[in-house]
Amino acid sequence: MPPPQCRSLTVLLLAVLPCAFAQAEELRSTLQDQRSVAVTIYNENLALVKDQRKIQFASGQNTLAFRDVSARMRPETALLRSLTSPGKLSVLEQNFDFDLLTPQKLLDKYVGKSVNIVRTNPATGVETSEPAQVLAANNGVVVKIGDRIETGIPGRIVYPDVPANLRDRPTLVMSLNNGGVAQQEVELSYLTGGLAWKADYVAELNSADDKLDLSGWVTLTNTSGASYHNAKLQLVAGDVNQVRNEMRFANLRASREKAMIATATDMAEESLLEFHLYTLDRPTTIAENQTKQVSLLAAAGIPARKELLLRGANYYYSSSHGDLGRKMKVSVFIEFDNRESDRLGMPLPRGVMRVYKKDAAGNAQFVGEDYIDHTPKNEKVRLKLGEAFDVTADKKQTDFTRLPNSAKGNASFESAFEIVLKNAKKEAVTVVVQEPIPADWKMLSESQKHTKAASNTAVWKISVPAEGSTKLNYRVQVRY
Repeated sequence: MPPPQCRSLTVLLLAVLPCAFAQAEELRSTLQDQRSVAVTIYNENLALVKDQRKIQFASGQNTLAFRDVSARMRPETALLRSLTSPGKLSVLEQNFDFDLLTPQKLLDKYVGKSVNIVRTNPATGVETSEPAQVLAANNGVVVKIGDRIETGIPGRIVYPDVPANLRDRPTLVMSLNNGGVAQQEVELSYLTGGLAWKADYVAELNSADDKLDLSGWVTLTNTSGASYHNAKLQLVAGDVNQVRNEMRFANLRASREKAMIATATDMAEESLLEFHLYTLDRPTTIAENQTKQVSLLAAAGIPARKELLLRGANYYYSSSHGDLGRKMKVSVFIEFDNRESDRLGMPLPRGVMRVYKKDAAGNAQFVGEDYIDHTPKNEKVRLKLGEAFDVTADKKQTDFTRLPNSAKGNASFESAFEIVLKNAKKEAVTVVVQEPIPADWKMLSESQKHTKAASNTAVWKISVPAEGSTKLNYRVQVRY
């Protein structure tokens, strides 16, 4: 019988070992534990994920493997907190295991270690197994079997186990200290790449080109390496500053100011600091390696304006040029106001707006597209659709004179121009002629009255009859 000291030591070891074993045992949390998930996606391939799960903890130290997180997580932004026992669950250490299990990765992990090579006799079907050491796994396998080195192994490799740092799914492994209750609801929040969104718009013009119907769609792309089931989806529009592609959580916790719910069918909008937040009114699943579209807005009968624009250049006011162009293209623009009174009034995220118009048979035809930047409420949306086919212009300089210098270093010029606007359509049109005139200028004469849109811009609105033409003449003096 062992002496009392040894018996006491044995009892102590028996008491300590189960505790040590319990601490070493890994708790695994999967999507089955998930109670809810919220995803906020920003414009610059950045998202904030908030994953809530119910987990059973032991008292004291725990090792938690939080599985099915994003493979493109930024682990330095990960934050785990207990919703059940706030302040009672603390993270001591965490490791992000994103090295996923594949045959090649498993082989790489066993370089320098022992495996078994199993071969099958093709005649008898009998399997034989030999121990082997993996020497290399680059561009093929090199193993040592007994006293020989072999490559191109006929058979299969049997591994004794999967290394602890090789996971089948991206996993955040945390060493925790639990001073609260056993079963807790926890929330893991983190920033990740691999989630992006963009806005796309479809506008349909009416026959008179004075009204349009507008629908907006959000296109989501998920290449983060994880799926988000029945997620609460929010989108942030605006240019959020990031430091070295990282964003502090303080920026994400900015106070929110409630705003009007827009005419969107599925998305509600509110202001967030100096950005705009769009919230989907129902849960949605964002599957891994998936692109999906969600309705952003729908509005009908928005008043619109079509503009035919001929824009000049400022270089031909200081020298002689003569003929400046024949059959010059006239640009086609459509614009509308983003106002509630015009059946819209919702901050529009940047994206591409595609415009359609029905032909005589009632079929919608594509007539152009343009990119819009983030457009606040009450601002104007202006789209360039292309160049007019039936409306052209001939332009020439009819006179040019260099005037005597009124002071040393100054230069003055006087020049005259003729613009002939031609319309081959069966209805009259109005063409806006916009001339950027440099330096200090003065209009000396003109066949039609201009307006001074800016200090360096003269604008004429010229009516051109159906299948006819209109001539604009003007003379201007420029002093540098």
